[in-house]
This record gives sequence, C-alpha cells and structure tokens, in this order.
Amino acid sequence: MAIEIPTDLTPELVPLSWLLGTWSGAGRLGAGEADSEFFTQTVTFKANGLPYLQYTAESWLTDEDGTVLRPLSVETGFWQLDRPLTESDGGPGMTPADMVPALRTADDVEALRNADGGFDIMVNIVHPGGISELYYGTIKGPQIQLSTDAVMRGAGSKDYTAATRIFGLVNGDLFWRWDVAAHGKSLDAHASAALHKVPA
Repeated sequence: MAIEIPTDLTPELVPLSWLLGTWSGAGRLGAGEADSEFFTQTVTFKANGLPYLQYTAESWLTDEDGTVLRPLSVETGFWQLDRPLTESDGGPGMTPADMVPALRTADDVEALRNADGGFDIMVNIVHPGGISELYYGTIKGPQIQLSTDAVMRGAGSKDYTAATRIFGLVNGDLFWRWDVAAHGKSLDAHASAALHKVPA
C-alpha cells in the first residue's frame, strides 16, 4: 500500500505520516483467549501544523458479533520525534513557535536517525481517572515500539506502574498490542486490535 504524504506536513512528521487518518476495527482484551472480552475501537491521528500528531482512541465493549454493549475507554495524546527543543519551538504553555519550523528540510530530519536506521519518538497519552503515560520508543518504517518512562497517577487512581505498546502496518491495516503492569503484577497482555483505514 502506497503511503501518501501531505504536501503541507511539517517535515519532522514525515516518519509518522503513515499513521495519519482515522482507523477503525475490533480487538480483544487480555491475551485474546476464549474468555477474553471483545471491543471495537476508532483511532484518529491528525496533524495541525505543529511538530506533533494529535491522537485520540475511543473504545467500546462488544459482544462476539460486534454489537456495542457499552463505552470502554477514551485516551488522547501527542506523538512526536524525540529531540531537544529549541527557541524555534513553541511552549511552555501558549508561547508561540517561530513561523519557520525548527526542522525545515528532509536533511534536518535525516540527521535525527538513530543507529538502527529509525527515529526515536516520544508519546504522551492521557487517560480518565488521573493517569498519564510518558512513552519513549522507536519508529522504523511502519513499525513502532514504545515503553513507558513514567506513569503519573492521581491520589485516587488505580494501581498502574508500566506499559509497552507496539504498532505495525500490515497489508494496509494498523495492528497494535498493549502490555500493562498493574495491580502488583508484571507486564502482561492487556489488549490488541486490528484496525482498518477509514476512507477520508
């Protein structure tokens, strides 16, 4: 499947461009065993002219036939290359960025390639219930591996200490798996899904 890169995309988002758009599909909780619950999910990645992708994922529990039973979860966040911020970048808060992006050319972006030929990335994901994850990882072509560097929990939040996530583009579909360490247990299968690209 050919990946179309928008002509107005900020240069440093080109390595992430295959994620752009809306994806929808189904998955299973846990390890996908016989008694694992089913869910459906819609995921959106969009660019807004700044050097990160906005991410939203909404999920609903379903029966085995895909009939929606009730809402399951919502998460939102930001995906970007992991690089030192410069005076050209915006923030903190609403401090505006320069008109010209910090990375202006393909050569600027190529200079960030890591020793494995991919790029280091940083992902922030926020959940209801006072939980926020900070992931670091790598993207190499249409494959992503992420591990939490930190999980921030509110005083009344449920126990949750670490996570890993993997994403991959296979025959035009977005496959992902999420492993979680929670409730005093080590990393274990939490959920996985296969999502199809929704036509624009």
